[in-house]
Amino acid sequence: MNEPHITLWGAGTSRTIRPIWVAEELGLSYALKPIGPRTGETRTETYTQLNPKQKIPFLEDGGLQLSESFAICRYLVNRYGSTATIAPPASVEEQAKQDEWLSFIYGELDETSLYILRRHEALASIYGEAPTAIAAAKEYFQKQVAVADKHLRDNQFLVNNKFGVADIFLTTCLGWAESCGIGLSDNLKSYQKRMLARPGYQAAKAQNTQQL
Repeated sequence: MNEPHITLWGAGTSRTIRPIWVAEELGLSYALKPIGPRTGETRTETYTQLNPKQKIPFLEDGGLQLSESFAICRYLVNRYGSTATIAPPASVEEQAKQDEWLSFIYGELDETSLYILRRHEALASIYGEAPTAIAAAKEYFQKQVAVADKHLRDNQFLVNNKFGVADIFLTTCLGWAESCGIGLSDNLKSYQKRMLARPGYQAAKAQNTQQL
C-alpha cells in the first residue's frame, strides 16, 4: 500500500477530534491544519474552494476530499484499518450495526441534543437564549443516552465487543455532555474512563488542542 498523503483540517472541538483519534488509532501519518470554527479561518477563499460548506473537520487524502466526521472516520477505517488497529467491518451486517449506532449517536445525541445546547448557551449571542430548549435538550440527551448505557452494561464496546468508530463518537459526546453540565451514570463514566485512557485518544487530544 502506498504511503497515505493525508491532511486533516480542523481542531478544537468534539467533532474535530473524531477523525484525529481514528488516524492516531490507525497509526497514520497525517498533517493537521488546526483551524477553528467561527474564527474566520473556514471562510477564507482558499478553504472555501476546498470545502464550500465552510465547516470542519475536512479530509484530503491524495485526490480525495471529504467532509463530515461520520464519512471521514468511516473512510479512514475502511481504507487503512486492520485487525491490529481498528478493523473494517467484517460483514455487511457488522457495517449496518456500526451505521445504526453512528446514526443514533450523531442524530440523537450530537445534533438533536448537544448542538442545541451549544447554540443557546455558548452561542446565545448568535442564536438567542432559549431556556426551555436547553432544558428539553438536556432531558432528551439523558433519555437517549440511556439506550447506550443499557447496552454497555453487558458489552465492553458498542459493536461486536470490538473498539470502533461508534465508540469514538459516543465518547466525544459523553465529554461534551459533561461540559454542558449533564451528569453521567457510573456505568457510562467507567466506559468513558476506559476510552480516554487509550493512547490513541491521548495523542488525539494533544493534537486537537493545538489551536487553543
